[in-house]
Amino acid sequence: MKPVIPVQVKERLTKLKTTIERHRYNYHVLDKQDISEAALDSLKNELMQIETKYPELISSDSPSQRVAGKPLDAFKKVPHKVAQWSFNDAFSPEDIVVFDTRVKRFLQNRVQETTLDTGLDSAIDIAIDITDFDYTKRLSRAVKGKSYPLDTDLDKPIDTLSSAPVKGAPTYVCELKIDGLKIVLEYQKGIFVRGATRGDGKVGEDVTENVRTIESVPLTLSRPVDIIVEGEAYMSKKVFKVLNSEREKKGEPVFANPRNVTAGSIRQLDPRIVAERRLSTFIYDVAQSSESVPETQDGELAYLRELGFRVNPYSQVCATVDEVISYWKIWQKKAPKEDYLIDGAVIKVRDKKQQEMLGYTGKAPRFGIAFKFPAEQVTTVVEDIVLQIGRTGVLTPVAHLKPVSVAGSTVSRATLHNEDEIKRLDVRIGDTVILQKAGDVIPDIVSVLTEMRTGREKPYVFPKKVMACGGDGGIERIPGQVAWRCVNRNSEGEQKRRLYHCVSKKAFDMDGVGPKIIDAFLEHGLITNFSDVFTLKKGDLLALPRFAEKSVDNILFAIEKAREVTLARFIISLSIPQVGEETAHDLAKHFGTIEKLMQAKVEELQSIYGVGDIVAESFVSWFGDADNKKLVGDLLKQVKISAEKKIAGAISISVKNSAVVGKTFVFTGSMTTLDRDSAKDMVRALGGEVSGSVSKETDFVVAGESAGSKLEKAESLGVKIVTEEQFLKMVGK
Repeated sequence: MKPVIPVQVKERLTKLKTTIERHRYNYHVLDKQDISEAALDSLKNELMQIETKYPELISSDSPSQRVAGKPLDAFKKVPHKVAQWSFNDAFSPEDIVVFDTRVKRFLQNRVQETTLDTGLDSAIDIAIDITDFDYTKRLSRAVKGKSYPLDTDLDKPIDTLSSAPVKGAPTYVCELKIDGLKIVLEYQKGIFVRGATRGDGKVGEDVTENVRTIESVPLTLSRPVDIIVEGEAYMSKKVFKVLNSEREKKGEPVFANPRNVTAGSIRQLDPRIVAERRLSTFIYDVAQSSESVPETQDGELAYLRELGFRVNPYSQVCATVDEVISYWKIWQKKAPKEDYLIDGAVIKVRDKKQQEMLGYTGKAPRFGIAFKFPAEQVTTVVEDIVLQIGRTGVLTPVAHLKPVSVAGSTVSRATLHNEDEIKRLDVRIGDTVILQKAGDVIPDIVSVLTEMRTGREKPYVFPKKVMACGGDGGIERIPGQVAWRCVNRNSEGEQKRRLYHCVSKKAFDMDGVGPKIIDAFLEHGLITNFSDVFTLKKGDLLALPRFAEKSVDNILFAIEKAREVTLARFIISLSIPQVGEETAHDLAKHFGTIEKLMQAKVEELQSIYGVGDIVAESFVSWFGDADNKKLVGDLLKQVKISAEKKIAGAISISVKNSAVVGKTFVFTGSMTTLDRDSAKDMVRALGGEVSGSVSKETDFVVAGESAGSKLEKAESLGVKIVTEEQFLKMVGK
């Protein structure tokens, strides 16, 4: 009995198919990109999951069954002499393990089929050579004259497969997946005669004259061979930057990314425009040749180089699936440093005979797969919107999402910032949204796919009361700001957030004393404010459930260690509205002591660079409150404010570190050898300044992995950009 398919599932499937097809048409046919390729991949992945669960919903017009888009009418159509395929996608190491298992299982079955023609001895030889499998049952069936059937999750192989047995377990060749436009080049007697786009895989577009302008495409090969090759045309990042700069000067709109420019350039009717775009290519496959082609994938790449084609130098032979995954992980980090866009790796079975045995499905080769890097944009569904109370009482709307993997981590929450942002996005509960995450940046909802709406989505309205605010739970919009806050300025929720912040790394840095520990202290009445933490005794903690002696000792050690704190960290711990980390360091440097700081006037604060009117007034108002003064006084009885700590091994301020003294640094992206807070401390300890934003006054931007908008702004302002390695040399590490 077939399972009953929910109406909402059918509706979702229809919406997905319509949306994917529209965006695929815009992207592949019109070269118009409304959403990122990663977001489109996410929609396709959801579609395939539904079709996998309900295979009866699969139809011939589904995007999952389609190879690619249609060629443009503006160009002459060219039937491909060799069908052009696209690879299926893998998004995780688990996907690659499944791919590896499928390849081995399929080869195993093909070997079994060929033993019917070759006899028992050959079957035994093959079984011995192909490792990691138990062939006993399958071999016995072959001896009885029966062929072991193909696994049900694999399509039948094409009829032209070689019947010769192939020895050895499969190994792989990993190649970089260049994010450009696929091109097919044909040569007759070594002379370039035709260039075509991929089109729908059967018919492409004749772009011969445009391809002829690309310098990396040889017009004559090293010998007179008849050959058809496949590769990727792309625009380098440097050329792209210059092109956009020239367009800005002319008042023309800039291009979104190099991939779109490449596709648009290849399809220009005037070859002179293509020549000006300075495209390049990497060739990676032989579709057909009048010569004997090497029997391995890496041998084929060497063969292409020998003929005069430009081949990417970073391919690697991998003996195991673990090596494949390692290659993928390494290039995730290295890819941004190359001068061309890389969105993953292509994994191919190394042995050509094994490739022939594996063959093709109706859509893609079985012998290869595109192993994509973690997407920085994906689609997901907003399941709810809730208000989260912060340490200053400000309420932040947070979207609760259907869990989704983005940029290598599973995300189920995303901030919506404030009421105005919700209205700008017009995001509703039940909406399908595009979620973005770059490096260590907090996930952000970029836009709403309104065409996916069913009519059941609910607009979000700020409530009149929030339980976490305590008292009557009333909330109010802060005058002159977009934020909402609790009317009760001392609610339980706000107190908890302040305490969590006090023990955090940026404040008192109590290693091992996190939110759960603070919750336990509060629940059992051990503390009412942060200064109480320093009064705790061993007996107090041992009385708590699940607190063992060793863990209690560790907690007390962390508390004791935190008794000495710098003035900047002390200021940060106070959760003064509008006073952030960098402002706290600026204030500490200017005033030097907490006593002078507490007596500061608005005018004096305003004179400090980076401290505006709002910050100054908020600061003076906070210290003018009697309860806040008592909080500071109680803390000062328990802790000692020390001078800024010098980093271990820091050299004296001299000629050696003059590159840091008096210079302003901004950090963006994730660091690999040290955390960002430690890097900032190094700069401050050596006489430099740290800022949270890029401006003309910025001297250096330190760009780590997956650097974001700060890097782009630095480039536009001409600010010097340094790598993590260069930064470490500057600070003497």
